[in-house]
Amino acid sequence: MNSIYSKYFQKSKSFLYPLLGIKKSLGKSPVGTYISIEGIIDADDMKLICSFKKDFTLSFIDFEQQMLITNPLYEKVIEIDDYKLYIFDLSIYKHDWFNFLLGKYSKLSTVVKKAIKAYYGESSAEYKYMESYLYPEKYFKDYAKILDVDIEDLKQIGELCDPWDSEKETLKISIENLISLKKDD
Repeated sequence: MNSIYSKYFQKSKSFLYPLLGIKKSLGKSPVGTYISIEGIIDADDMKLICSFKKDFTLSFIDFEQQMLITNPLYEKVIEIDDYKLYIFDLSIYKHDWFNFLLGKYSKLSTVVKKAIKAYYGESSAEYKYMESYLYPEKYFKDYAKILDVDIEDLKQIGELCDPWDSEKETLKISIENLISLKKDD
């Protein structure tokens, strides 16, 4: 590893979306993923919200049926403007969910780590970064060199990826849509 990834990326998409068992190679990725919807779903509710632009093509309808609606973790879909929000219940991964919230990605279970590896593909460039977050002990030396810091400082921190950002992982919707959703509940 010669460099580190320094831009913010959706942690929910990178660490939680793979739990749905959808292969990245299918080419149907959500526009955004979130762990809360302001005023509706809180981070502690253990829900993954996947936003897809409404798509009426046969290939998306097939994908929606096979991968989203029949997914064992699927809870419901909410339609807002030009988007569909697919809500998935990740409470079966309670321990992992709270490690995610704490930014303790190296503490995720073997099951979750395997799902992430399967999602990206072991030989992909993206997985090399993900692997460094999941197994930081293998990469402390590389990161210490790249960052020009003492390796012991990195070991003390224990993680090589910044925690999720509540602003970027919370979906904010218009007040009209919020009122409409609350009426539907």
